[in-house]
Amino acid sequence: MRALFQLGLALSLSLLLSFSIASAAPLKIVALGDSATAGWLVARKDAYPAELERQLRAKGDDVRVKNAGVNGDTSAGALRRLDLAVDPDTRIVLVELGTNDLRLHVAPATMRARVAEIVRTLHRRHIGVLLIGLGALDLSAVARATDVGYAQFALPPGRYRARDGAHFNAEGYRILVARLLPQVEALMAEVRTRP
Repeated sequence: MRALFQLGLALSLSLLLSFSIASAAPLKIVALGDSATAGWLVARKDAYPAELERQLRAKGDDVRVKNAGVNGDTSAGALRRLDLAVDPDTRIVLVELGTNDLRLHVAPATMRARVAEIVRTLHRRHIGVLLIGLGALDLSAVARATDVGYAQFALPPGRYRARDGAHFNAEGYRILVARLLPQVEALMAEVRTRP
């Protein structure tokens, strides 16, 4: 009887310890996108995913933001690599895609359908999603159709741009993150209430 009690106690302590370790893990966010996410022409530490992690940690949030941006990526490419890019313990994905599709003359309806499929796939995995439209690319209809948050972001040419005049520099990324922060924090609060 004593041996069974000790075994039960050991199992209970083990479960309690594993629960406490899991609940202490940082909230995992993945930034999925193209060169605007990857940080073309800036150091990786200055791209928006790293800046987002810095700003959230400075506010006391225990988060980890993975940069899953790929230079030149399209909605089709992101859809193909989605399972590899988004780890099983991910709670939030920030989706920024579509610019390269339009540059490569992919039909806008096709691009939007692929982005919607990415969002639906993430929903099936119970992952919170924030969709991001950059510049003139408006994905608000996709966000409404898939019932996710949406952020539209544009900066004027000049001091916030990298040397190619198209991508953001480190200062531009800091501004982008400051504007995204309230929506990301709201989504973090929402996913933390989910089982």
